[in-house]
Amino acid sequence: MTNSIGQLPARQQQAIKTRSKLLKAGKEVFLENGFQKATISQIIKKAKTGYGTAYVYFKNKDELFITLMEDLMNQFYEVAEMPFKPQTKVEAYENIKKQVRLFLQLALDERDMMNVVKEAIGVSAEINNKWYMIRERFIERISVDIRYAQAQKLAKQHLDPFLTARGWFYSNEMFMWELVMNDGKYKMDDIIENLTSMYTGGLYE
Repeated sequence: MTNSIGQLPARQQQAIKTRSKLLKAGKEVFLENGFQKATISQIIKKAKTGYGTAYVYFKNKDELFITLMEDLMNQFYEVAEMPFKPQTKVEAYENIKKQVRLFLQLALDERDMMNVVKEAIGVSAEINNKWYMIRERFIERISVDIRYAQAQKLAKQHLDPFLTARGWFYSNEMFMWELVMNDGKYKMDDIIENLTSMYTGGLYE
């Protein structure tokens, strides 16, 4: 974006501020009450905006929550997008291990919000569908790294990159929820070591 907010017309500046206020208020309400008990009325009240104004930006609480969820998951996607150009299996192992640690640590850092995400996925068809789309984005990105490793003759050629990526993401996702929802049941270092060893042992030559 070439223009900063301050250079935009006053009406646009106000629109950006109002939307931001609604998102901030929404996050607070969701964290306080959980997804099911949160209402759009509570969010509007906390944001100190009018009902009509709020519905200009979000048709319901599901749509507002999806925006918050996408913003949160973009932080995870930054981890998935880290440069991946290993020249050896050892280098690949270290890169993957680092990514797993960053991914899981981020989930722990955002545990409160992730718990609300988990709840929302289970009760809202719209949010569940968005979560599926987020998953697919991660899986496609992982498959790019797998194809790179195969092109470098580091990974087994017969494995389907997309199916392998899907299995890898699902494993990470499962343990992510375990860490978020069952604090202390498993040690993160043990999860990272086992996940990375299984994945690289199965994929790399």
